[in-house]
Amino acid sequence: MKTTLVTLAFLFLFAIGCTPTVGVFEKNVSIPGQAWSSTFKPVITFEIKDTGAYYRMFVVLRHTDAYRFKNIWLNIGVQPPGDSIYVNRKNLALATDERGWLGKGMDDLYEHRSLLEEKPRQFSKPGVYTFTLQQIMREDPLQYVMNAGIRLEKVIE
Repeated sequence: MKTTLVTLAFLFLFAIGCTPTVGVFEKNVSIPGQAWSSTFKPVITFEIKDTGAYYRMFVVLRHTDAYRFKNIWLNIGVQPPGDSIYVNRKNLALATDERGWLGKGMDDLYEHRSLLEEKPRQFSKPGVYTFTLQQIMREDPLQYVMNAGIRLEKVIE
């Protein structure tokens, strides 16, 4: 009886762990040779159906411990369906003198999820939204960057 309860509890926890999170969309692009050239602009698309929902937008960045800077400057483009692209320049903090790397680390790899806007936003029309990421640091190519991507989290109230 005790073994059956433990097995059922394990299966329940396993099923919960394998269930996808509702309202989270994340896509990442590998950086060729871990050297991000300013001419390589990862393109990420999401289909937005629920225009009544609010979303938090993040840039996801993975790098090694050998990355030489405490920040990264990016041009982040957003193109709504049937509209022009809007580009915002962002300086994302990756480390501080006091705390070191701000992202989550395992061995010599670090992942950062940097919130792009303080307040959640709505998307004005349904359809496919295209995001582009371009590094605009002085070092070109930017060494030791593994992946760059976009994460959208639907705000559940």
